[in-house]
Amino acid sequence: MSAEGPEPPSEAELAEMDRDQLLKLGGERDGVEIVDYPQPWPVKGTRAEKRAERRVALWFALSAIFGLAFVVVMAWPHWWEYKDPSDPSHTVYSLYTPALGVSLGLAVLCLGIGVIMYTKKFVPSETTVQQRTDGPSAEVDRATIVAHLSDAGDRSTIARRSLIKRTAGAGAGALGLAVAALPVASFIKDPWKDSDNENGLWHTGWQPRYPGEKIYMRRNTGNLEEEVEKGVTLVRAEDLDAGAMETVFPYRNSEKGDHEALAAALTRVDNPVMLIRLRPTDAARVVKRKGQEDFNFGDYYAYTKICSHVGCPTSLYEQRTNRILCPCHQSQFDALHYAKPIFGPATRPLAQLPITVDDEGFLVARGDFIEAIGPAFWERKS
Repeated sequence: MSAEGPEPPSEAELAEMDRDQLLKLGGERDGVEIVDYPQPWPVKGTRAEKRAERRVALWFALSAIFGLAFVVVMAWPHWWEYKDPSDPSHTVYSLYTPALGVSLGLAVLCLGIGVIMYTKKFVPSETTVQQRTDGPSAEVDRATIVAHLSDAGDRSTIARRSLIKRTAGAGAGALGLAVAALPVASFIKDPWKDSDNENGLWHTGWQPRYPGEKIYMRRNTGNLEEEVEKGVTLVRAEDLDAGAMETVFPYRNSEKGDHEALAAALTRVDNPVMLIRLRPTDAARVVKRKGQEDFNFGDYYAYTKICSHVGCPTSLYEQRTNRILCPCHQSQFDALHYAKPIFGPATRPLAQLPITVDDEGFLVARGDFIEAIGPAFWERKS
């Protein structure tokens, strides 16, 4: 503010001035000329004014409703459990993320529209001309700017518009509650609850559903209808050449001819496994992980395709270097050293599936992974 203009009043004179006098003094000291300063609603209590107030309140109320809807969607128990695509309720489950985005987005949008409408309808649009200069603000300048702000608040009539204040508070409060619910939601899911079945966080589709159940390694031929009619293609020990890799999926005899079950085995995200047959010279240099020394079958090793970083598919295998690569963030894993990470952001080895060959020569899983696959979470031991 400018230090030029009329001589500033004394502290005693300043204390006795009312707001209008301070407004005038502040304008004079700042060299401000008010060209136009109309009241948004010169006649108070008109139908148009009340209609505008209700419209603004409506947008704030909608913001509150959508903010609360976001919290309800996030906390609704139906979302907490994964639904397989073959499950009739999968369609509703698949709407979880869109419902979160739409409800939160509409809460923010409605709150913003309400603020803009209130500004246009009730905040005075003054036209002034001011000569600006640099320098620190004096005490008198600070007092006059407070008067200007107070006057702007009164002229906007916010003090007497309780409907707008209540709905704006509700909208902002609901939106704040929605934002606060985001970190709280991470405490809702209990990874230990019902975790003994294949749908828990600790297990995959390779877990036997009853003692002694045989789970074969199955190819994805890309022709599901033919697999339903003629049967799936299982992997034998002699099918892969030395240095080759193939993605395999679990198959149970109980799934024979079952279109939904066969499709679900291919689409379940934690099912894909990289089956690698090492070259004999490379197999002789393998370093096995403690407690998993017998997880391989000869030159065959099976690792999950779910990267331990953020869950991307580690779909690349470099035969010459025996490295498993994740294309998302360039993590690399050494297939000769229990698939431990040697480059990139991943910090844990890929989980290894214990495998063997049955009496008919088919490669089968000896059981599920002994650790949770994919990205880490708080309850993991590693």
